[in-house]
Amino acid sequence: MCSCRLIGLMLLVLMTAACGDNLLPSGDDKQPAVTAGSSGGSVSQKSPDFSVSAINGTTVTRGSSMAGKKAAVFYFTMWCPICDSHQSNLRTSVVPSFPDVNFYLVDYVSGSVSGAANAVSASGYTDFAILADIDKSMLGIFGATMGTTIVIDNAGVVRMNEDYKDGVTLRSVLAALL
Repeated sequence: MCSCRLIGLMLLVLMTAACGDNLLPSGDDKQPAVTAGSSGGSVSQKSPDFSVSAINGTTVTRGSSMAGKKAAVFYFTMWCPICDSHQSNLRTSVVPSFPDVNFYLVDYVSGSVSGAANAVSASGYTDFAILADIDKSMLGIFGATMGTTIVIDNAGVVRMNEDYKDGVTLRSVLAALL
């Protein structure tokens, strides 16, 4: 066997060995069970209270995020091209259909309120309420990352916690609340 093939075979073995049991996934949901009504960031749980600064100088809490609306949607953004695509989709195909819902973009990467404001200025998303999750408290509560979309109903219950795809699931969840 030539040395190139041997090296290739060794690399393949090393790469697949790092996959552990993911080579043959079971399809089982291995997330811990969630008790409906308990406190937490998973679907069916009561969202813990949070307090985060908005770039307009206000502080948004779980309670104030509703502000007389039926629900609040939080999209976690890094201002990257994928987030831009999701946010554009939100802006055009979701937000107009749900005037009884507050929509927030949660910036967890800029590190300050002024950094988040600069990111908004550069990206042009001035029609959304922007939250600066400086200490990453919301990120932790919801186990969020780039593109995570959270829906909390006006009773404080998490109704959706998943990565944004095309807005279909989000529209369905919101329609069920109204």
